[in-house]
Amino acid sequence: MPEPVRAAGGVLYRPGAGGVPEICLVHRPRYDDWSLPKGTYKPDEPALAAAIREVAEETGAAGSPELGLPEVTYRLPDGRPKTVRFWLMRAADDGPIQDTAEVDELAWLPLPEAAARLTYPAERPLLDLVAGLPPVTSVVALVRHAHAGERKHWSGPDSLRPISSKGAKQAARVAERLATFGPHRLFAATPLRCSQTLQPLARATRLPLVVDNAFAEPETAEELPGRLAAARARLAQVRTAGRVVVCSQGKVIPALLASVARDPDVAAYRTRKGEGWLLTWSGERLLGISRW
Repeated sequence: MPEPVRAAGGVLYRPGAGGVPEICLVHRPRYDDWSLPKGTYKPDEPALAAAIREVAEETGAAGSPELGLPEVTYRLPDGRPKTVRFWLMRAADDGPIQDTAEVDELAWLPLPEAAARLTYPAERPLLDLVAGLPPVTSVVALVRHAHAGERKHWSGPDSLRPISSKGAKQAARVAERLATFGPHRLFAATPLRCSQTLQPLARATRLPLVVDNAFAEPETAEELPGRLAAARARLAQVRTAGRVVVCSQGKVIPALLASVARDPDVAAYRTRKGEGWLLTWSGERLLGISRW
């Protein structure tokens, strides 16, 4: 079987005349086509990082990710399968096209016109989906703290266990991925490793980092239901700030997400250290939870 091609991209939008969203399409002279901005991953590059990079290179715009969209799968002319992971992104700013060898023209169009101009039918259902969405009002990036070594190798209070050298690299990647997210506020659970995970992002965004016990693991399993109730209530409060980043812990995140999504499959939300999720709302309505 031919090796599948993995790519990522964005449905990039901006408010147009009268507040009507406009979608960005790119024209590629090599193929003489109109498509959504996208491209293949670099080695070891996460999907969302690839999507943000490709959107910036092909459109000149910094895309702020808001919602994970369905994958698009099709076959290339040589028969290889290609899967593209897309995110809905709001254009945070713009500039000149960076990859001028790939793209020579942009078009910002209302959704119906954008769907009509797309060359590839496989991409049109994404615009149909976006057309049916209510406005995004808040997005929370939920992060599990970075690697902090083994608890058994730390003699001090567990709350003071710091991130490791591996964790420092993960924290730098968190900052790199979420700087484009354009957060308005940063929150970290009380353990030191949670604050340290967001410190590079705090420096990059010049935002204060608020320590919040509601997102920390309880000391005993019996306390977990109460802590989850507190975390969910606090999440409802902090998300009103617009775009928010929250760093929490491995025993809290899966159960919290399952509760918010009303999904009994808690295991589906297990999260590796230094990674996380986007939670997207329109008012009180949860639009989606997607891994970033």
